[in-house]
Amino acid sequence: MEKNIAIFILFFASWHCSVAQYPPAVNELDKKVVSFLQDNSENWKDMNVPLTDGRILYDIIIKNNYKDAVEIGTSTGHSAIWIAWALSKTGGKLITIEIDKERYLQAKSNFKKAGVDKYIDARLGDAHELVPALKGNYDFVFSDADKYWYKNYFLALDPKLKPGGCFTAHNTAMGVSGIKEFLEYVENLDNYTTTNDLSSLSGISISYKKK
Repeated sequence: MEKNIAIFILFFASWHCSVAQYPPAVNELDKKVVSFLQDNSENWKDMNVPLTDGRILYDIIIKNNYKDAVEIGTSTGHSAIWIAWALSKTGGKLITIEIDKERYLQAKSNFKKAGVDKYIDARLGDAHELVPALKGNYDFVFSDADKYWYKNYFLALDPKLKPGGCFTAHNTAMGVSGIKEFLEYVENLDNYTTTNDLSSLSGISISYKKK
């Protein structure tokens, strides 16, 4: 019985990813990004988001015409490529932060191969220190680093998030203590509207800052 359930879960996950279509390729960069993502579809196992979730982030940026983005937790760059791809269409740029040097270097290589490197400012270091030190204002944030620190990342970036901006967080379906604390906090803020994208198996919370 347990084996059958496991097989079903694997089948469903595979199907779920397959139905998340790539956006139409209308220019040469689009074609290059899609080709890279398709060729490397089996290589995003090192704490990267699945294809479905990358498309969710892409769509949020495109829909809201966001331009100034921050990602906390680059891993080897799958989500950053999706974010940067969207920003290439809005005229924006992404700051992405990774603490592990090997993952950081692999991500930088992937950005170049995908053709989105000029839309990304990749930074190596501890997000606990780099996030509070960020200068300027932002309209999109994707948090996908240490789950127990989600609330702290939010508190550090909330004053720098523009009205109408969006703070997203990954793996919110996990139900671990740090994520529960973060969700309870943001869901009770009067100046944010928070929903959870049910099409993501991992869970993505989406918090819009009210204008």
